[in-house]
Amino acid sequence: MEKGICLLACVPIRKEGGSIYEMVSQLLYGETYTIIEKQNGWLKIECDYDNYQGWISANQHSTNYAGLSYKGICKNLIEQIDINNNTINITAGASVERNIYELTWENIYTQTSLYMNAPYLWGGRSPFGIDCSGFTQVIYKSVGIKLLRDAELQATQGETIDFASTAKLGDLAFFDNAEGKIIHVGMVWVDEQIIHAHGKVRIDKFDQQGIYNIDTNSYSHKLRIIKRFF
Repeated sequence: MEKGICLLACVPIRKEGGSIYEMVSQLLYGETYTIIEKQNGWLKIECDYDNYQGWISANQHSTNYAGLSYKGICKNLIEQIDINNNTINITAGASVERNIYELTWENIYTQTSLYMNAPYLWGGRSPFGIDCSGFTQVIYKSVGIKLLRDAELQATQGETIDFASTAKLGDLAFFDNAEGKIIHVGMVWVDEQIIHAHGKVRIDKFDQQGIYNIDTNSYSHKLRIIKRFF
């Protein structure tokens, strides 16, 4: 099947083939995909990184990646790179020709700091707009751990932790709605806190009940399950 690569800072992935449809995710620079359908200038793709499916504009499709080996992660908020005689701005989380970070807390601290106060954006995966599962996915990508795209899919991965009191830095906490559907995810932080994308990437209090919003002085999310990945 035909392959492609993202050679722009980011490319929106939409629910259906058309610019009027909602963005459900993004390709970041250097990420590859497989084309599974073509329709009226739009391509239905499956992302190689997480097998997520959606539609991109054919105008933003590229196959020109012969000889490139994107096995590392951009560690800076923005970088300028030159490829095929073009200068491209890329963001944190992009795939580059470098070694993947070692799995260390320092690296996790460094990467999360790039996303603090980033505005919430449904389907976003960059420091300039990101959703809750996009945030956890790109942070884990920076230390070489693959997560699926959506919160409810990420909740199927990892090892279950029974209590918030035993959670450690880097564990993922998942939250559900009144119908029991997992709708939110955040990363356990230090001092009984959690970092998550809710309005913006922020740090709030966290306990067995859920997320306690420090601005509204109320619980914003109900805890469903905690997972450990390393």
